[in-house]
Amino acid sequence: MITGKNYIGNRLSGIGQKTYRTFNPLLNIENSHEFVEASIEEINEAVFLASDAYIEYNQKSGSEKAAFLHAIADAILALDDDLIRTYCSESGLPEGRAKGERGRTIGQLRAFADLLDEGSWVDATIETAIPDRTPAPKPDLRKMLVPLGPVVVFGASNFPLAFSTAGGDTAAALAAGCPVIVKSHPMHAGTGELVASAIIKAAESTGMPNGVFSNLNSSGIEVGTQLVQHPQVKAVGFTGSIKGGRALFDLASQREVPIPVFAEMGSINPVVLLPEALQNRAETLAKTYAGSITVGSGQFCTKPGLLVGIKSDALTNFVNSLSQEIIKMEPSCMLHPNIIGAYEKNKQSAIGHEGLVVAADYGDEVVGVNYARQAVVTVDGKTFLGDTKLHQEIFGPLSMVVQCEDASELEQIISNLEGQLTGTIISESNEISEYPRVIAALQNRVGRIIFNGVPTGVEVCAAMQHGGPYPASTDSRFTAVGVQSIKRWVRPFSYQNWPDELLPNELKHDNPLGINRLVNGTIMK
Repeated sequence: MITGKNYIGNRLSGIGQKTYRTFNPLLNIENSHEFVEASIEEINEAVFLASDAYIEYNQKSGSEKAAFLHAIADAILALDDDLIRTYCSESGLPEGRAKGERGRTIGQLRAFADLLDEGSWVDATIETAIPDRTPAPKPDLRKMLVPLGPVVVFGASNFPLAFSTAGGDTAAALAAGCPVIVKSHPMHAGTGELVASAIIKAAESTGMPNGVFSNLNSSGIEVGTQLVQHPQVKAVGFTGSIKGGRALFDLASQREVPIPVFAEMGSINPVVLLPEALQNRAETLAKTYAGSITVGSGQFCTKPGLLVGIKSDALTNFVNSLSQEIIKMEPSCMLHPNIIGAYEKNKQSAIGHEGLVVAADYGDEVVGVNYARQAVVTVDGKTFLGDTKLHQEIFGPLSMVVQCEDASELEQIISNLEGQLTGTIISESNEISEYPRVIAALQNRVGRIIFNGVPTGVEVCAAMQHGGPYPASTDSRFTAVGVQSIKRWVRPFSYQNWPDELLPNELKHDNPLGINRLVNGTIMK
């Protein structure tokens, strides 16, 4: 049941004076539930509860935390149709997308649970003592990863489940041993509260400390600002715009004690179209990319927003085919009137830019007010290089094709791009070796490079890298997807000459957990 209140630990509270409602973009009306924005008193209580819970939660075994994560997954599934209906009414996204995203959320939680049950993720490293070493004795040193402390997670607008209340950031932080305070996204506060209720139910049923999780409502930036500046908060997770992520990063850096902000932000995900591949597969590629550009109304962080090729008849054929294919796609509903408003504004700005040519712009009537009209624009390489405003992400179903004079200009364009989540090479198997400098330039600008595919679709697994050089993310050393994302919420910690009986089980001499450890330079159990 949706109450519109905040979860301050396991207690519902709504003492604030500011209220708001979510919006149904399909029906173009406000939803019925009213939400109470968290007050400063509630914010402080949530953070102090999390700080206290950290002491106890940090002592829970991996198997106990794994049971907690499995219980969260089970409780989310038990929400059943109530969750799916609320998700759809607050996002405008279809039921199939809602169920698919729920499945991804459940899969993430269970993957982290499996990681905890196995236990080797802590990177236990042991160097045993050599007391008679000369000229100085060697001490016994044992190192492992330990949790940072209370973490604030900001819900994402475009993934109400997988990147929000119980999404990847929350699952990773809880797995690491960090209590989590979620700043719920105002566009899907009802979805957030339902998922929060599942987390609280799971925490209580598995004996987790009160305060291990809280969920705070907010319609603006005030609650998030106060959370990031709170001295008991130790790290922040964010998925959203460059503007929002950078603002949080700056706030965290300006604290008396700075803290890390792991923000996954904007990306135009460049696609390099090599000549022979275009010559052989222009029409097929155009159809594939029309689908990738418009899927989810272009609201994926991995949407291919930039396609780059060398001027030729094959590239012209590709542009023409892409233009024909993209206007065949049925427009779909965007997440909120504010989001489609920003899309239309940015689209018109791009279309009106000197040197840009509109190749396709969906002109038919659309079903609803908040349905986005997709478009393709083209520009020559010199114009693109001369104006970095053209590099900026347009959140929605629009993509730009850059037509370069030669391979040298193509390489220059890739080298001058800002950091990106992904880069893609479309190539025949025998031609990619002719462009080593282009490949090297692309590798230097992205976190993940794709061969003959599309960037949309992010596999949740240990080998996935979802992050990249700034501004794709604030720290390119980490991923926001997959079990390796747990390493954002931990720090290395060493014990020197510590009594064996007082060491964590992960570092004890006889290895009671049976995990993989690096002992005197050799991996062993």
